[in-house]
Amino acid sequence: MDKRFLFICFSFLCAYSYSQRLLVNDTLTRTATIKSVTNGNETFFIPETPALNQIAGAPKTFYTHYWEFGDGHYSTEEKPKHVYKNKGEYEVKLWATNNYDTGKPPKSRPKKIVVNTITTDYQDLAIMDVDFALKRNREPIPEEEIVAIMSYKNNKDYVTNGKIYLFYNELKYKANNFELLETRTHHNERSILDDGFAYTNNIDDDSYLASLNKDIIKSSMTLQDSTEKTNLPLTISESKAYYKDWSLLEFDNMQPDEERHIFFSLKTTPEMVKDTSAIISVRGIYIPDDNYDNHKVKDMEMEIVTSHDPNKMSSNGTFMNYRLVRFKTLKYKIKFQNNGEGPARTIRLETDIPEMLDKSTLKVVDMYPKCDICPKQEVLYSCLDTTFTDTQAIFTFKNIYLPGSEQKNVKEYDSTKGFVKYKIKFAKDFHKKKTKSRTAIIFDKNDPIITNYATTRFLPGISIGAKVGFNSFSDLKNSESYFFGATLSPYKSYRWYWQIELMNNLHNYDAETNVVEEFIQDGPQGFRFFQRTTTNASYENIDWDIPVLIRYNINNYFGLGAGLQNTISLNEKKERHILIEQFEGDSPDFPIMDAEEDMFSTTNSFSNLRTGLLFEATAGFARIGPSLGARYVMNFEDSFNYWQFYAIWKF
Repeated sequence: MDKRFLFICFSFLCAYSYSQRLLVNDTLTRTATIKSVTNGNETFFIPETPALNQIAGAPKTFYTHYWEFGDGHYSTEEKPKHVYKNKGEYEVKLWATNNYDTGKPPKSRPKKIVVNTITTDYQDLAIMDVDFALKRNREPIPEEEIVAIMSYKNNKDYVTNGKIYLFYNELKYKANNFELLETRTHHNERSILDDGFAYTNNIDDDSYLASLNKDIIKSSMTLQDSTEKTNLPLTISESKAYYKDWSLLEFDNMQPDEERHIFFSLKTTPEMVKDTSAIISVRGIYIPDDNYDNHKVKDMEMEIVTSHDPNKMSSNGTFMNYRLVRFKTLKYKIKFQNNGEGPARTIRLETDIPEMLDKSTLKVVDMYPKCDICPKQEVLYSCLDTTFTDTQAIFTFKNIYLPGSEQKNVKEYDSTKGFVKYKIKFAKDFHKKKTKSRTAIIFDKNDPIITNYATTRFLPGISIGAKVGFNSFSDLKNSESYFFGATLSPYKSYRWYWQIELMNNLHNYDAETNVVEEFIQDGPQGFRFFQRTTTNASYENIDWDIPVLIRYNINNYFGLGAGLQNTISLNEKKERHILIEQFEGDSPDFPIMDAEEDMFSTTNSFSNLRTGLLFEATAGFARIGPSLGARYVMNFEDSFNYWQFYAIWKF
């Protein structure tokens, strides 16, 4: 009884401990809490965030904050103060992002703010220096939510009605990158379920039809700037040729100089591109007045990340088609942030340049802080200098002022960030191989911060080859064997690659002559004579050879291969010739007494399966184009070992 009681107690303690462990794990979800103090229509907000877990070797962890106040305004300050214009209830949302932290961003519950009295004068300050902008609260991580903020302003001197587009999920990626969870509007913007175009009163049907050609798809591959455009149907059709999904909103009664914001919650999907150096984009189109085609386009590029790190390098060359890449220009972006307590005066970016790229074609296309390109001589004004080593490009911001995120009185978080965007072309001779680049970021005389690797890789592609040649069977008599067929392999692989072939083989040969000599006695006491039986056989085969091999390109001109080959006779025709000769004496030296000759023919299909190993070498254009080759096939049936000599042209 005592043992049973002890066993029950032990089992109960184990179950309780296990349930407690599960309970602890289940409650480890990190949350950020919104604390607030309201005085009339003025509210102070304070975030309460969980402790951060430092990534080893990274700069000091910190939070960035994004607030929505529920009335169409937002802030990126840590502890903002907001004045509401009208009485009412407002739902405040907070997104806290953990930088250089090993965990996920904490989640936050919305909080209701009730304004019953107006005690502080509301001032509607203009904050936009452009009439259309597209921002985000953080970089996308698979299975996390981001917010895209679309801001637009009426620069007209009259009240306008217009439309807003948001395009997302690029067609070049098979899986969707985003799911549109929610669109938050605060000025009666209305969603339109529209599968066609946003027509204005100024659209010409002829121009719409003229835009539906192949040039649309080609031109849409180049991301546009937010300059004013006039051919609205062309812009919409280009966007629909580049993106899978879109949202269309109408707005009205927008007063001159009025500014508005729309907030889109985008859930990143698990299938999002997993390459952490990939650049994806969304596009906004602003049509300020329905009566005209004039519109603005803004593309927002984002880098896929696995953790929130303001210092990052990315590339648009995530997956490229090697057949079409020769004239492609790669784009790279290096992002950095001053996390110090004071401003940075000099920033040095030491960036790896893969050998397959031509450093002489590098061109800086954008940067922040905005400044001129440095001349050859030393100057005192702000500028960006670009120099090169054998393996690197070095970008140096000189005589600048980039505030630190820990600096006093710095409220605009984005002012502490910078970037360099550059483009570069491929060298004349480059191979189909993956590249990796990263940057060492040095603020003034501090230790370098090393970014992630920005990778470029090529899609495998398919190369079809035409192959013809002959086989030499040294162990077969009167052998004649010719073949033709096709090969399938990745396009222009650099070193190792697989190859599959299907060869149609026409093979004629004779078997060894078989001679049987014997004495024949006709009856018990009969005549005794000599008999010789000669058998000849010939074959006419149509064979299928199916080799599967691994090949290795030594360089552009020589390659090696080895693999396994299966051969089956699709049609085998066998002819046998039998000659029976009888001699009068006891040897073939005597006269022939009698001779009898017979012919037999048989046909089989899908027979005579043979398997063997193969080894080969090629010379010519190993990766693409014509070459000559020699292959030795060692069948497990010794009499079928043979050499194969061929010519091949890969396309």
